[in-house]
Amino acid sequence: MSAVSEVDAVTTVPEASDLDGPTRAPSADNHDSEKRIERRSSDDNASMSKGKEDGGAHDGEHAHLSFPDGGLRAWLVALGVGCGIMATFGFVNAWGVFQAFYEETMLPDTSPSTIAWIGSVQYALVFIPGLIFGRLFDMGYFKGPLFVASSLLVASTFLVAQCTQFWQLILCQGLAVGFTSGAIFGPMMGILPHWFHKKLGIAYGLTATGSSLGGTLFPIAVRNLISQVGFPWTMRIVGFILVFLLGICNLTVDRRLPPKPRSGPFINLRAFKTPSYAVYSASAFTSFLGLYTVLTYIDVSAAAAGITENFSFYLLPIANAGSLIGRVLGGICADRFGPLNVITPATFVAGIMTYAWPYSGSVGGYVIVAILYGMSSGVYASLVASPIVHMGERWDVGTRVGMSFTLLALGALAGPPISGAIYDATGNYRAVGFYAGSTVELAVVLLLISRHFVLKGKFWGRC
Repeated sequence: MSAVSEVDAVTTVPEASDLDGPTRAPSADNHDSEKRIERRSSDDNASMSKGKEDGGAHDGEHAHLSFPDGGLRAWLVALGVGCGIMATFGFVNAWGVFQAFYEETMLPDTSPSTIAWIGSVQYALVFIPGLIFGRLFDMGYFKGPLFVASSLLVASTFLVAQCTQFWQLILCQGLAVGFTSGAIFGPMMGILPHWFHKKLGIAYGLTATGSSLGGTLFPIAVRNLISQVGFPWTMRIVGFILVFLLGICNLTVDRRLPPKPRSGPFINLRAFKTPSYAVYSASAFTSFLGLYTVLTYIDVSAAAAGITENFSFYLLPIANAGSLIGRVLGGICADRFGPLNVITPATFVAGIMTYAWPYSGSVGGYVIVAILYGMSSGVYASLVASPIVHMGERWDVGTRVGMSFTLLALGALAGPPISGAIYDATGNYRAVGFYAGSTVELAVVLLLISRHFVLKGKFWGRC
């Protein structure tokens, strides 16, 4: 997540004190030299700015850096990143199948809103550790933390197999699996800019499909394995799958550029003085209050509406398969039109589908909602960090992404339990859909306001 700040640090123009050599008394010659250096730095900064605006091959920001932009080694890194995302965010995206199993079998006397806290803690902790591990990545610490987090994620998954009570599941599956997934997922976002520049969008789009593949395949595997070998052995088999995926990740993924020479603060509250960033961060929090409600409850609500359990279970994999399409297409469109111009209408569609979800009624209705919701929410999830790059100084982009993701995580933490509490109080999912859809559409309003600030009042523009 902090890769852009790292590249900036590597490419920063040296200061005058660095170029003058040993300290010496001021002189007219030295004064003239400083002026020349200042003029050269200004010219370089202007060149960087122009290169960024033009988006051409002569991007000043990367003028004296070379990137593989392909080749066996670079694409092996991309493969490792995709496997890492599949083992973390993809696994967490399969929460819906666990929610249904715990409600129906393991924890039948526990309310859905209480069970939902397990998944909410997972979702939140995928984002929050990035504030810490993203900074460690900036400092050059990557392979060691990656291996430790990978080992603990596998161990936590094996421990889930032994759980039989809610408090055990919240500790092992909620806290342990969530935190270790976040410790891996956060730094994964900073690796690709070490290896790709011109093809970075394509690389991000392809690796982001790991989340959708995991969210599609893990529920199917878990559902079928539980009926054949029981829950404990299901989680052990899932653990071995994670060993395979994380093994590829650890073997192939590595940094290429030197670490950031100077480290700023973990939190930079001054960034919120930038109106576009402050409003965008508020929209991220608001959207996640309702964005994962459909993924959490779509299969349970379909079963309650009379759809057979054998089919309603597949609605979650269908939604995640739709998100795979959305992530790829969203990345392609963002390169052309700008990420904020892409995620705003996509989020609007996700809100409409959230309103429509409780009224689906039939198999065909639920399938259509699952596909359209999966595609639109997938666009948002894959591009949520991109607009932040242009909402402040480039040197602290990692810190700003970390702060926004922390606010986003708080929304993800509270959203599904609030939805579950609304269902407990009303006994139907229509009120749940109205609450979740309204939070998503409120986020769209905030996105439009943020876009207004980014474009400085203009209606049209790439952002």
